[in-house]
Amino acid sequence: MKKLLITMIVAVLIAGEFFAACHADRRPGPDSNAIKLPPPVLKSSVSIEEALQKRRSIRSYKNEPLTLKEISQLLWAAQGITGGGRLRTAPSAGAVYPMTIYLAAGKVEGLPPAIYKYYPHSHSLEFLKPGDFRENLSEACYGQSSVKNAPAIIIFAGNLDKMSSKYGTKSLNFICQESGHAAQNVYLQAVSLNIGTVVVGAFEDGEVKKILNLTGNEKILYLMPAGKI
Repeated sequence: MKKLLITMIVAVLIAGEFFAACHADRRPGPDSNAIKLPPPVLKSSVSIEEALQKRRSIRSYKNEPLTLKEISQLLWAAQGITGGGRLRTAPSAGAVYPMTIYLAAGKVEGLPPAIYKYYPHSHSLEFLKPGDFRENLSEACYGQSSVKNAPAIIIFAGNLDKMSSKYGTKSLNFICQESGHAAQNVYLQAVSLNIGTVVVGAFEDGEVKKILNLTGNEKILYLMPAGKI
Protein backbone atom coordinates (compact mmCIF):
# COMPACT_ATOMS: atom_id res chain seq x y z
CA MET A 1 0.00 0.00 0.00
CA LYS A 2 2.86 2.36 0.90
CA LYS A 3 4.64 1.60 -2.40
CA LEU A 4 1.40 2.25 -4.31
CA LEU A 5 0.96 5.59 -2.57
CA ILE A 6 4.54 6.64 -3.38
CA THR A 7 4.06 5.61 -7.02
CA MET A 8 0.89 7.67 -7.27
CA ILE A 9 2.59 10.75 -5.77
CA VAL A 10 5.51 10.46 -8.22
CA ALA A 11 3.06 10.09 -11.12
CA VAL A 12 1.19 13.22 -10.05
CA LEU A 13 4.43 15.20 -9.80
CA ILE A 14 5.58 14.08 -13.25
CA ALA A 15 2.17 14.88 -14.72
CA GLY A 16 2.31 18.31 -13.12
CA GLU A 17 5.72 19.04 -14.66
CA PHE A 18 4.49 17.84 -18.06
CA PHE A 19 1.36 19.99 -17.80
CA ALA A 20 3.43 23.04 -16.86
CA ALA A 21 5.80 22.48 -19.77
CA CYS A 22 2.98 22.07 -22.24
CA HIS A 23 1.30 25.25 -21.03
CA ALA A 24 4.40 27.38 -20.63
CA ASP A 25 4.30 30.78 -22.34
CA ARG A 26 0.57 30.57 -23.01
CA ARG A 27 -0.17 33.87 -21.30
CA PRO A 28 -0.07 36.96 -23.52
CA GLY A 29 2.14 38.73 -21.02
CA PRO A 30 2.64 39.50 -17.33
CA ASP A 31 -0.09 42.15 -17.31
CA SER A 32 -2.21 40.38 -19.96
CA ASN A 33 -2.30 43.66 -21.90
CA ALA A 34 -1.73 41.84 -25.18
CA ILE A 35 -1.86 43.17 -28.71
CA LYS A 36 -3.65 40.41 -30.56
CA LEU A 37 -2.23 39.77 -34.02
CA PRO A 38 -4.28 38.85 -37.12
CA PRO A 39 -4.47 35.07 -37.56
CA PRO A 40 -1.79 33.63 -39.86
CA VAL A 41 -2.65 32.65 -43.42
CA LEU A 42 -1.95 28.95 -43.99
CA LYS A 43 -2.05 28.89 -47.80
CA SER A 44 -0.65 31.15 -50.50
CA SER A 45 -0.11 31.17 -54.26
CA VAL A 46 3.66 30.76 -53.77
CA SER A 47 4.85 27.15 -53.54
CA ILE A 48 7.65 26.09 -51.21
CA GLU A 49 9.76 25.30 -54.28
CA GLU A 50 9.27 28.81 -55.66
CA ALA A 51 10.08 30.36 -52.28
CA LEU A 52 13.30 28.34 -52.10
CA GLN A 53 14.24 29.40 -55.64
CA LYS A 54 13.64 33.09 -54.93
CA ARG A 55 15.06 33.29 -51.41
CA ARG A 56 17.69 36.04 -51.23
CA SER A 57 19.28 38.32 -48.66
CA ILE A 58 17.85 41.78 -49.37
CA ARG A 59 19.22 44.85 -47.64
CA SER A 60 17.33 47.70 -49.34
CA TYR A 61 13.63 48.40 -48.76
CA LYS A 62 10.97 50.81 -49.90
CA ASN A 63 10.19 53.73 -47.63
CA GLU A 64 6.79 52.24 -46.86
CA PRO A 65 5.32 50.82 -43.65
CA LEU A 66 4.62 47.14 -43.16
CA THR A 67 1.11 46.11 -42.20
CA LEU A 68 0.21 44.40 -38.95
CA LYS A 69 -0.95 41.42 -41.02
CA GLU A 70 2.50 41.12 -42.64
CA ILE A 71 4.22 41.36 -39.25
CA SER A 72 1.84 38.72 -37.91
CA GLN A 73 2.75 36.34 -40.73
CA LEU A 74 6.51 36.82 -40.30
CA LEU A 75 6.37 36.25 -36.54
CA TRP A 76 4.21 33.17 -36.98
CA ALA A 77 6.71 31.81 -39.51
CA ALA A 78 9.49 32.30 -36.96
CA GLN A 79 7.89 30.62 -33.93
CA GLY A 80 4.16 30.18 -34.48
CA ILE A 81 2.18 27.30 -32.99
CA THR A 82 1.31 24.60 -35.53
CA GLY A 83 -0.10 21.71 -33.54
CA GLY A 84 -0.43 19.83 -30.28
CA GLY A 85 -0.96 23.05 -28.37
CA ARG A 86 2.78 23.77 -28.34
CA LEU A 87 4.55 22.45 -31.48
CA ARG A 88 6.01 25.28 -33.56
CA THR A 89 7.00 26.16 -37.10
CA ALA A 90 10.67 25.48 -36.28
CA PRO A 91 12.01 22.32 -34.61
CA SER A 92 13.59 22.50 -31.16
CA ALA A 93 15.87 19.99 -29.46
CA GLY A 94 13.75 18.07 -26.98
CA ALA A 95 10.83 20.42 -27.71
CA VAL A 96 12.30 22.82 -25.13
CA TYR A 97 11.70 25.96 -27.26
CA PRO A 98 14.24 28.25 -25.56
CA MET A 99 13.88 31.02 -28.14
CA THR A 100 12.10 34.31 -27.67
CA ILE A 101 11.25 36.59 -30.57
CA TYR A 102 11.32 40.36 -30.11
CA LEU A 103 10.10 42.99 -32.54
CA ALA A 104 11.50 46.49 -32.95
CA ALA A 105 8.71 48.31 -34.78
CA GLY A 106 9.45 51.60 -36.50
CA LYS A 107 6.95 51.95 -39.31
CA VAL A 108 4.20 49.38 -38.90
CA GLU A 109 0.57 50.29 -39.57
CA GLY A 110 -1.49 50.04 -36.39
CA LEU A 111 1.56 49.48 -34.19
CA PRO A 112 3.23 52.37 -32.32
CA PRO A 113 7.04 52.48 -32.57
CA ALA A 114 8.32 50.35 -29.69
CA ILE A 115 9.99 47.12 -28.63
CA TYR A 116 7.60 44.18 -28.35
CA LYS A 117 7.80 40.55 -27.26
CA TYR A 118 6.06 37.85 -29.29
CA TYR A 119 3.98 35.21 -27.49
CA PRO A 120 3.43 32.21 -29.80
CA HIS A 121 0.61 30.51 -27.86
CA SER A 122 -1.64 33.55 -27.90
CA HIS A 123 -0.18 34.87 -31.18
CA SER A 124 0.13 38.29 -29.63
CA LEU A 125 2.62 41.01 -28.80
CA GLU A 126 3.48 42.44 -25.41
CA PHE A 127 4.49 46.10 -25.35
CA LEU A 128 7.88 46.38 -23.64
CA LYS A 129 9.48 49.75 -24.36
CA PRO A 130 8.23 52.81 -26.27
CA GLY A 131 10.25 54.45 -29.01
CA ASP A 132 11.83 53.90 -32.41
CA PHE A 133 15.09 52.04 -31.77
CA ARG A 134 16.06 51.23 -35.35
CA GLU A 135 18.97 53.68 -35.38
CA ASN A 136 20.18 52.40 -32.00
CA LEU A 137 20.05 48.82 -33.25
CA SER A 138 21.86 49.85 -36.43
CA GLU A 139 24.68 51.30 -34.32
CA ALA A 140 24.79 48.06 -32.33
CA CYS A 141 25.14 46.27 -35.69
CA TYR A 142 28.18 48.38 -36.64
CA GLY A 143 26.14 50.88 -38.65
CA GLN A 144 24.39 48.48 -41.02
CA SER A 145 21.90 50.56 -43.03
CA SER A 146 19.48 47.67 -43.55
CA VAL A 147 18.72 47.73 -39.82
CA LYS A 148 18.30 51.50 -39.72
CA ASN A 149 16.05 51.74 -42.79
CA ALA A 150 13.81 48.70 -42.34
CA PRO A 151 10.25 49.36 -41.10
CA ALA A 152 10.66 46.57 -38.55
CA ILE A 153 13.36 44.32 -37.13
CA ILE A 154 12.80 40.80 -35.82
CA ILE A 155 15.25 39.84 -33.08
CA PHE A 156 15.98 36.24 -32.05
CA ALA A 157 17.16 35.50 -28.51
CA GLY A 158 17.83 32.17 -26.84
CA ASN A 159 17.49 31.38 -23.14
CA LEU A 160 20.60 29.42 -22.17
CA ASP A 161 19.30 28.58 -18.69
CA LYS A 162 16.16 27.00 -20.12
CA MET A 163 18.20 24.82 -22.49
CA SER A 164 21.07 23.94 -20.15
CA SER A 165 18.76 22.33 -17.61
CA LYS A 166 18.33 19.53 -20.15
CA TYR A 167 21.36 19.67 -22.45
CA GLY A 168 24.17 21.22 -20.41
CA THR A 169 27.23 22.15 -22.47
CA LYS A 170 25.45 21.35 -25.75
CA SER A 171 22.83 24.05 -25.11
CA LEU A 172 24.39 26.82 -27.20
CA ASN A 173 24.82 24.47 -30.17
CA PHE A 174 21.16 23.50 -30.08
CA ILE A 175 19.97 27.08 -29.65
CA CYS A 176 22.06 28.25 -32.62
CA GLN A 177 20.68 25.41 -34.75
CA GLU A 178 17.13 26.34 -33.76
CA SER A 179 17.62 29.99 -34.66
CA GLY A 180 18.83 28.92 -38.10
CA HIS A 181 15.64 26.92 -38.67
CA ALA A 182 13.47 29.85 -37.58
CA ALA A 183 15.39 32.41 -39.63
CA GLN A 184 15.03 30.33 -42.81
CA ASN A 185 11.29 30.18 -42.16
CA VAL A 186 11.20 33.98 -42.07
CA TYR A 187 13.19 34.14 -45.31
CA LEU A 188 10.76 31.83 -47.11
CA GLN A 189 7.69 33.54 -45.68
CA ALA A 190 9.08 36.90 -46.78
CA VAL A 191 9.24 35.65 -50.37
CA SER A 192 5.53 34.87 -50.40
CA LEU A 193 4.77 38.35 -49.00
CA ASN A 194 7.09 40.12 -51.47
CA ILE A 195 9.08 41.39 -48.50
CA GLY A 196 12.84 41.62 -48.29
CA THR A 197 14.89 40.51 -45.30
CA VAL A 198 18.43 39.56 -44.36
CA VAL A 199 20.05 37.77 -41.45
CA VAL A 200 22.31 40.09 -39.46
CA GLY A 201 24.86 38.24 -37.38
CA ALA A 202 27.37 41.04 -36.78
CA PHE A 203 26.33 42.95 -33.68
CA GLU A 204 27.37 43.86 -30.16
CA ASP A 205 25.44 41.39 -28.05
CA GLY A 206 25.52 43.55 -24.94
CA GLU A 207 24.27 46.65 -26.76
CA VAL A 208 21.31 44.82 -28.29
CA LYS A 209 20.40 43.36 -24.88
CA LYS A 210 20.59 46.85 -23.38
CA ILE A 211 18.19 48.21 -26.01
CA LEU A 212 15.78 45.35 -25.28
CA ASN A 213 16.23 45.73 -21.50
CA LEU A 214 17.24 42.08 -21.20
CA THR A 215 18.94 41.20 -17.92
CA GLY A 216 18.71 37.39 -17.85
CA ASN A 217 20.92 34.76 -19.46
CA GLU A 218 19.55 35.33 -22.96
CA LYS A 219 21.85 35.13 -25.97
CA ILE A 220 21.11 37.39 -28.95
CA LEU A 221 21.28 35.18 -32.03
CA TYR A 222 20.07 37.11 -35.08
CA LEU A 223 18.48 40.33 -36.19
CA MET A 224 16.31 40.27 -39.32
CA PRO A 225 15.29 43.66 -40.72
CA ALA A 226 12.24 43.44 -42.98
CA GLY A 227 10.68 45.78 -45.51
CA LYS A 228 8.85 45.90 -48.80
CA ILE A 229 10.90 45.36 -51.93
